[in-house]
Amino acid sequence: MPTILITGTSRGLGLELTRQYCADGWNVIATCRMPAEASELQALDKQYPSLNVHALDVANFTAIDKLAHELKGRPIDVLLNNAGVFGPKAKAENDPRQEFSHMDYEMWANLFRINTMAPMKIAEAFVENVATSAQKKIVTITSSVGSISRTDGRTNAYRTSKAATNMLMRNLSFDLKNRGIITAAFCPGWVKTRMGGEGAPLEAPEAMASLRRVIANLTPKSSGQFWLYNGDLIPW
Repeated sequence: MPTILITGTSRGLGLELTRQYCADGWNVIATCRMPAEASELQALDKQYPSLNVHALDVANFTAIDKLAHELKGRPIDVLLNNAGVFGPKAKAENDPRQEFSHMDYEMWANLFRINTMAPMKIAEAFVENVATSAQKKIVTITSSVGSISRTDGRTNAYRTSKAATNMLMRNLSFDLKNRGIITAAFCPGWVKTRMGGEGAPLEAPEAMASLRRVIANLTPKSSGQFWLYNGDLIPW
């Protein structure tokens, strides 16, 4: 069976993706910062022998290299960067540190490290694993608010980090083309998770099932595109 590595699997979209890929018989390498505190992930680990859970903080690049060393020689069909952070919310949390004239630059740099730099580091660390697999796919969860043509202001740190991530995945489609590696950026939609909130219109199981179908259908010709979870293309 194919193998997928997913980051940020303790809850939300990452946990749901882990659940679905395990149920379909994939070998799943699931990472999160504190596995011992991720009760639902631990339950899946007990249920599925094909699931391997590893502690990983994607902001710790030394730890990424260490995990890559541990997994050296193991083909990874899909490398899925899911771990990410939104940052402070002006309306929901009365915290304006992403807004103009209130920017917290240290927070902004941290968002870039996790949302943009970490996917690049993970791609570099595991590129040999992906290149030796059958499917050869690197996928990153981003957001439609990273679309420059659709932006409407606010949440500057998060939006710019996601726009940069979209550019990264587009760049990697060219950088890794000669190795047969396919890349894609995905907006998962507005889903009911801790980040998305209870007011979100999408349920995680349905949205992630749709997203998985699009991942399965990726081809070299579609490499480097920016997708909505349902297969629609999002303008840059």
